[in-house]
Amino acid sequence: MDVPQQIAQLRAEIERHNHAYYVQDAPTIPDAEYDKLFRELQALETQHPELLTADSPTQRVGGKVLDGFAPVRHAVPMLSIRTETDTEASGAFNFDTRVKNALETSNEIAYACELKFDGLAINLRYERGVLVQAATRGDGETGEDVTQNIRTIHCIPLRLQDCTAEVLEVRGEVYMSRKDFNHYNEKQREQGLPTLVNPRNGAAGTLRQLDPKLSAQRPLSFYAYGLGEVRGWTMPDTHSGILDALQTFGLPVCDERAVVQGAQALADFHQRVAAKRDALPFDIDGVVYKVNSLALQKQLGFVSREPRWAVAHKYPAEEQLTVLRDIEIQVGRTGKLTPVAKLEPVFVGGTTVSNATLHNEGEIRRKDVHIGDTVIVRRAGDVIPEVVGVVKAEKILASSSKGRKARERSISSRPREIAEKRKENRKFKKKRNFEPIRTGKKRLERKERKPFNLYKFLHGHCPVCGSHIVREEGEADWRCTGGLFCAAQRKQALMHFAGRRAMNIEELGEKLVEQLVDGGIVGTPADIFRLDMDFLANLEGVREQSVKNLLKAIELSKQPTLARLIYALGIRNVGETTAKDLARHFGSLDNLKAADETLLQQVPDVGPVVARSIAAFFAESHNCQVIEQLRMSGVQWEEYEGVTVNTLPLSGKTFVLTGTLPTMSRDEAKSKIEALGAKVAGSVSKKTDYVVAGAEAGSKLDKARELGVSVMDEQGLFQLLENHLYGGQT
Repeated sequence: MDVPQQIAQLRAEIERHNHAYYVQDAPTIPDAEYDKLFRELQALETQHPELLTADSPTQRVGGKVLDGFAPVRHAVPMLSIRTETDTEASGAFNFDTRVKNALETSNEIAYACELKFDGLAINLRYERGVLVQAATRGDGETGEDVTQNIRTIHCIPLRLQDCTAEVLEVRGEVYMSRKDFNHYNEKQREQGLPTLVNPRNGAAGTLRQLDPKLSAQRPLSFYAYGLGEVRGWTMPDTHSGILDALQTFGLPVCDERAVVQGAQALADFHQRVAAKRDALPFDIDGVVYKVNSLALQKQLGFVSREPRWAVAHKYPAEEQLTVLRDIEIQVGRTGKLTPVAKLEPVFVGGTTVSNATLHNEGEIRRKDVHIGDTVIVRRAGDVIPEVVGVVKAEKILASSSKGRKARERSISSRPREIAEKRKENRKFKKKRNFEPIRTGKKRLERKERKPFNLYKFLHGHCPVCGSHIVREEGEADWRCTGGLFCAAQRKQALMHFAGRRAMNIEELGEKLVEQLVDGGIVGTPADIFRLDMDFLANLEGVREQSVKNLLKAIELSKQPTLARLIYALGIRNVGETTAKDLARHFGSLDNLKAADETLLQQVPDVGPVVARSIAAFFAESHNCQVIEQLRMSGVQWEEYEGVTVNTLPLSGKTFVLTGTLPTMSRDEAKSKIEALGAKVAGSVSKKTDYVVAGAEAGSKLDKARELGVSVMDEQGLFQLLENHLYGGQT
């Protein structure tokens, strides 16, 4: 036997043993024999380096240290699926009803049922059966290349068995089993090294190691559950058939799955898995239902980037008891004020929790939460800790009737002294054995047993910037009005201000904004226009050409339209269309600033809520100061008088765009149409006046023909706009 044949035979034998050990959990040879085969292969590859290939078992030990993770654009987006938050059996019935209604059938539907693993979603790309790339989900469109780290996971085959597909992208979940998690932490503790918080974080953190050799030291596993791009392979007709095929290729697929008929069978599967959840060797946070037929999946399609044919049916999250020490108010990136519970640290849902959300003032009052109470803490969705109730007696004040029995059972074995918790904690509270949390620069006074009032708690002002706080009618949340000025909202405000549809400073990306804000270089949008080479030259990772491009983009943005400027200000409830209406109606920013709520509501589609948001924004002196600073920084926006949306030639008309136009982007066409007073809608209805159709126009064109709506191509649109622009007739 020649050397290439020897190497091929050794690789095949080692991978066969790997599959038996890591996937089937059924070792076929002793470890010493396996090590002997492995060393023999290593020796041959060392003697004949020209025969070394990327799919060799010896390449699992990890490659060179990476500088960072390269972005990977997914050929087929990795979309998320809808979550059914009703953890009772009715959640399964809700999904079945939606599917049947969408398919307009009363027949029983066949569903594939699986576990919802608590790990990290991964896309594995195989070409001609060989693993060539692995990428994280990222934002669904673009992920990160983690190929080297994925190669260290022994249960993921580097070469598929009997698979000749030109391209086969396999989607699945990388996770850390409970056994491997505990074993790893035990070894770390013995060496006095940091431990992992929970299996999910352990899996995610391992894949984000820049040194693959470190990843190889952490035990990870993988289960396949779907496909991405496929070329050169005839797929089965069902989802369950796909999973069976992936299993024959040597990929690990969880055996805890089933194909069932109808809603009751879905509910039974959910209940059956719940009963064995704690005994599973890995963490799950629910089960997943998918319409089994691929033809029906295609018919159902997607809504809001989520498949109509799949849903994740969650389980109630883990809960624990602890003491609420204090309440702190946090200001979010959009100005939302969120009460946060400062807790006696407690281990819940796989991690130690010392902070938990209280959501808003209404929730605090409804749950009757007070400082010093013994509270029930839950990790909502197994991610975000929240306070769900207060222990006043042996029963828990549940936030709703759903799950009440489960929560009562969860503490039924605790001592009866729990009934005295609140009383004991009142004594503790009076002794003031803990320091109150400082919010902003003020020490806030607490008053016992009175309903929580966030406005009084903060004396009506944002704890970060001192701006007034407001709550719109019908809204649960209080918000800071200092959008352009508030430090807590600074990064979000700057990103919005520089956005393509606002001031269009595309070179000012998220990473650069973080550097500028964290470095104290930029505090408000006006500071952007004071940037120069001296400010930017020393920023880490920013090249000279990038700085030049940024400064050029900033200079070009200094003369925006009034509508773009209004939108860029980030006024709550004011989107692009409303900004354009405001610009046309008032003609100048000063007129808009001076308008009261009554005048604002004279603008088309501006109601009381939007009017209040605009008035509150301009009533805040901090925001007006930033606008003046923009003027002083050389920003000059167009202003005009006497033009209102009602006087424009296409006022009252509605257009819909569909397909790809030959010479214009959809944004350009929309801008030209709106400039003459018309609106551009997203769907066709009886109120639609014109549909502009380009190449590959879809269902919107069919709908227009069905309703008798006028249809035109790009040339027809040009003619219509020209006729109206110069006073002609259509």
